[in-house]
Amino acid sequence: MSERFDFVVIGAGASGEAAASYARARGATVALVERDLFGGTCAFWGCMPSKTLLHAAEIRACGGDYPWEKASARRDYMIVREGRDYPDDSGHVKGYKAAGTVPVRGSAKIAGPGKVVVRTDDGARELEARDIVIAVGSIGKVPKLEGLAEAGFWTNREGTSLRELPKSIAILGAGPSGTELAQVYARFGVRTTLVSPRQVNPTDHPRSSALLAKALRASGVDVRENARAQRVRPRAGKGGEHVVELADGSTVEAAVIELNVGRTAAPALSSLGLEAVGIVYDGGDILKVDDNTLRAADHVYGIGDCVGHELSTHLGHYEGETAVKIALGDNIRADFSATPRAVYTDPETAAVGLLLDQAKERGLEAYEETANIATSAKGYVSESEGHVSVVIDRKNKIVVGAFIGGPAASEAIHEAVLAIKLKTPIAVLAETIHAFPTVARVMGGLFAKAALALR
Repeated sequence: MSERFDFVVIGAGASGEAAASYARARGATVALVERDLFGGTCAFWGCMPSKTLLHAAEIRACGGDYPWEKASARRDYMIVREGRDYPDDSGHVKGYKAAGTVPVRGSAKIAGPGKVVVRTDDGARELEARDIVIAVGSIGKVPKLEGLAEAGFWTNREGTSLRELPKSIAILGAGPSGTELAQVYARFGVRTTLVSPRQVNPTDHPRSSALLAKALRASGVDVRENARAQRVRPRAGKGGEHVVELADGSTVEAAVIELNVGRTAAPALSSLGLEAVGIVYDGGDILKVDDNTLRAADHVYGIGDCVGHELSTHLGHYEGETAVKIALGDNIRADFSATPRAVYTDPETAAVGLLLDQAKERGLEAYEETANIATSAKGYVSESEGHVSVVIDRKNKIVVGAFIGGPAASEAIHEAVLAIKLKTPIAVLAETIHAFPTVARVMGGLFAKAALALR
């Protein structure tokens, strides 16, 4: 017999949880299906463990007494893995039940419009719903690299859950996850090499990327930019190291190879039965949705990592709630113009909106204002360096992009997030009082400078 709900949400990571929670808050009935851990990557393999380890590494770098054993134990506490080999998600499940959501553990397959069959340990459960929300997340990509399979490798799961440190590690990929974990390992004494085919964190502002590369090197990371791995020679004999051969002829030797070269939802999507609701899936990394409505088909929505807009928990939350609002008939559209991005290294980097080149490509009459944090009051008192850069739409006199590399960047960026979201006039931002001495005040100074230039 089928069980009937308003929503069936497939995937209980950050975006799926947000969709289920918001749907319940609106009075809808919800089944939340998960085949692994309720809570998903962020809670157990991503954000929470990595930020816990970054905090420990920063204390250690400042001379604090924070050995790896303590850091590992604190991380295990955060992912509910104390005294066990695998995290415990029972707290999440209990919370869902208390809120009226029905958690279903098993593998879901769409059987037709509004129909989902879940294979559980107790047999198949048939679920029906007016709307299906697909939130199956993503896993790390594995490049086709000669010798890699024989050598073995880590992904973010092993990288954030390790209990014993390797003597050396080679990280392929220098995006947020790769750079954050590189700093953690190096600060705990692991010989760490970070290999990137472009600059460090290549989608960020060049000043932020340069600052991050400098900070990583200061932490002891061997940063190899504009370097591409070609093949791997697996270690010969016990205790040896793998050799990663790079395109420029140089090599990296490491006991462990960790991959942070992108994410894909293909394995989950390919087994989901998308064709049953008329979705033509091409086998790619993401589920294609309408960017305004998040619809993949009638009464089928895609959210989170699996749609590939931005791989972050906060955007997943936004997409989850937005999809439910649209399904319930709210007259809104998804808006990604003011999505913050952050890397939680020491120092941090953060960004929102368009780079200068991107703004010009869109036909905007744009220019950039930049300030050096090192020569600001905040820089002097905290012995910090970095930058704040804002991209201005000259015609409309608004901010369209902002970039920070420096202390508390992930916090200071939110004034620009709101300014871009609301299209706040530069003159209003310039008249806003900013606390002294802060990175936010450095940004305020740029707003004031821009307001004068645009008079």
